[in-house]
Amino acid sequence: MKIPVSIPAETFKIRAIDMVVFFFILVILSFVIYIASQWSTPYDRTVEINLNPSNIPAYAIQSLARIFSAYILSLLFSIWYGYTASRSKLHEKIMIPLLDILQSIPVLSFLPGVVLAMIALFPGKRIGLELACVLLIFTGQVWNMTFSFYHSINTIPKELREVVKVFKMNKFSKFLRLDLPFSAIGLIWNSMMSVAGGWFFLMACEMFILEDKDFRLPGIGSYIQTAANQGNIECVIYGLGTMIVLIIILDLFVWRPLIVWSQRFRLESVPPEDERESFVLNLFSGSVFIKKFGEFISSTINKIEKLSYRKFAFSENTFINNLSKLLGIASLIVIFIAIIWALFKSSYLFLSVNLNDIITIIKASFYSLLRVSVALLIALAWTLPVGVYIGLNPKAAKILQGIVQIAASVPATAVFPVILLFLIKLGGGLDIGAIFLMLLGTQWYLLFNIIAGASAIPKDLIDISRAYGIKGFRRWKTLILPGIFPYLITGLITASGGAWNATIVSEYVSFGGEIIHTTGLGALISQSSASGNFGLLLFSTCFMSMIVVCINRFLWKRLFILAKNKYTLD
Repeated sequence: MKIPVSIPAETFKIRAIDMVVFFFILVILSFVIYIASQWSTPYDRTVEINLNPSNIPAYAIQSLARIFSAYILSLLFSIWYGYTASRSKLHEKIMIPLLDILQSIPVLSFLPGVVLAMIALFPGKRIGLELACVLLIFTGQVWNMTFSFYHSINTIPKELREVVKVFKMNKFSKFLRLDLPFSAIGLIWNSMMSVAGGWFFLMACEMFILEDKDFRLPGIGSYIQTAANQGNIECVIYGLGTMIVLIIILDLFVWRPLIVWSQRFRLESVPPEDERESFVLNLFSGSVFIKKFGEFISSTINKIEKLSYRKFAFSENTFINNLSKLLGIASLIVIFIAIIWALFKSSYLFLSVNLNDIITIIKASFYSLLRVSVALLIALAWTLPVGVYIGLNPKAAKILQGIVQIAASVPATAVFPVILLFLIKLGGGLDIGAIFLMLLGTQWYLLFNIIAGASAIPKDLIDISRAYGIKGFRRWKTLILPGIFPYLITGLITASGGAWNATIVSEYVSFGGEIIHTTGLGALISQSSASGNFGLLLFSTCFMSMIVVCINRFLWKRLFILAKNKYTLD
């Protein structure tokens, strides 16, 4: 006798959100195909930027591709460089001063070498100029992310390091389970700042003059620059409006979900009363496709982690080990020869600089140093209270986070006419106006790092301060300032470098077909780049680097050591 058995069939329900995810994947693929088709075309030196508003969507897509290509490159570089620099004292002594030097070099100083190298690699192809533009944006994005990651993994609490030793984790497991999670909050907030910085320097990267040759790429930055050069305020507003819409979309669909996700890495035993929320994250977390994809990624990472504990035969092979050492030595020799060759070639450029040029550089440096110092003090005065308020109040962050991103992304030169007209009425012109333009490019480094620091203060410490009635100045002295101090120093270091970088667009501005400039090192570098005076450009850049490195070595490094030794959560 057969007994009928009813076995329920396994059903796979496709939800509406899965259809939305599938649509997004199709949009991204279409986006990639469109960009690839644009980049593979021959480069047309006579290309004109059409100010017809109907061209704005195509320009915006191309600028977005450059921004995020540079961001991905910046993220990978930041993690590699920060991790490598923290591995040993020798690495730290070499790589951190080098990072100080690289951070201090303005975008326009990278321009001649990067553009000429890419054009030589891809002659007559648009991809050469596209890669040059991406690399220039990269130089404006990467340094604050690198400093953030390096400082985060150097301020990990001692007890967490002890846990790693107790569980006998290898380097890869420590990196995966401790370094990356602990640095996540700071890295995400600095990523937001980096992308905002990419928008800020977009005008200088998509459209520039090198040795009297005009280079331009179709994009929202070149659109705004062309409109500004023609004095077309209406088109400048169209371009800025499009940029603001893109920033709002990115905030809703990328940064806000990432910030909410990163809160799981806070060091606290008590969950916060007001959790940060993201409608997009809540919506997409219900997708079966995303859950399956997340499980696949997690299992793949776990398998790689298990493999990292195995000892392979080639790792113990003497020949392989000797070969790797020889390759390392050979690489160092090649780098050393390249440095010697570069110094030899640059010596001819240095010889073209006379005594009057040196006096001009010293005088210009004094004025720029004064403007940078004033800009940093003004920035610190308002970003400290506002950043702490946003970081400690999730409800306020929901409203203010998007506003801050928009404000941080607006290029200084795009709003220059309004600022200049205002300052002309007050008196002072660009001498004072450069400080306000500099503020637009540097204050956000401080604000984003302070927000990240306040967000990372453990909830139980906040509750204890409330329970003991600690308020006002005492609360700032005992809880807030010690809690955000490592982040504050990171912000000051990157803001200082960012202020010097911003001098090139603050002290030398093109608007309405006219060049307006003031005495300063940034103006000198911009003038040298536009006229093709590479000797003066190199000398001015080296002098700026020397100033920034000295400030970092004698001021910021000492404060960072204080933060590392006294203000970590041990």
